Amino acid sequence: MAGQNCLVANDWICWEYVTSRSQELTDATVEHVWITGVSVLIGLAVAVPLALLARRGRHWAAPVLGLTTLLYTIPSLAMFSLLLPVFGLSAALVVTGLVLYSLTILVRNVLAGLEAVPEDVREAAHGMGYGPRRLLWQVELPLALPAVLAGVRIATVSTVALTTVGSIVGKGGLGNLIAPAVNSSFKAQVLTASVLCVLLALVADLLLLGLERLLTPWTRATRTRRATRAAAGPLSAPASALTSAKGA
Repeated sequence: MAGQNCLVANDWICWEYVTSRSQELTDATVEHVWITGVSVLIGLAVAVPLALLARRGRHWAAPVLGLTTLLYTIPSLAMFSLLLPVFGLSAALVVTGLVLYSLTILVRNVLAGLEAVPEDVREAAHGMGYGPRRLLWQVELPLALPAVLAGVRIATVSTVALTTVGSIVGKGGLGNLIAPAVNSSFKAQVLTASVLCVLLALVADLLLLGLERLLTPWTRATRTRRATRAAAGPLSAPASALTSAKGA
């Protein structure tokens, strides 16, 4: 009986709300996931060419990094208002805004990953006959993958939060439930939708972390070797030097 009265009492925690509005919660969650996923994927597709352009030199890096940083400083309401004449009240409006926001993180991480590729690796690839495109796709991008995926994780969590702002045009996923519930003081809906939003961010981050470990197994091996050397201490240095001398 108490569980059924929690809606009338307007309790924060109300299982009756969850069961009676399960379809509404499911639809909002699916829309939230869809908008977030599409925005991050498009953002990554745009960020890679921009990072490659920025890598050409300072005269390209400054405008690219400056523009993406400037876009991130625009308040979300102002951003959506500027895009409204082009896209109207549609999901494309929200997705475009989220893509522009994600570029600040993604471009910088892609660029940092590419610049971290050792120069001797590039020279070795050139010596083996690798052209610019082959060098990029088969050497540089795979080695830059840890930094790229780290940026994707940050951008995804940020986008999960920013998607709720899309509720101003009716395309905010769980934000469509949070905004009206706040105005009407519907406590159960505010808390339930907010918790689902937090869970989405946590699940997305864990899934991307698992993907990162799956695609970059050499990073774990490197960390293991460093930990082993640190545990061995200074005594490991002479043995390492002897091994290198023997190999030479």
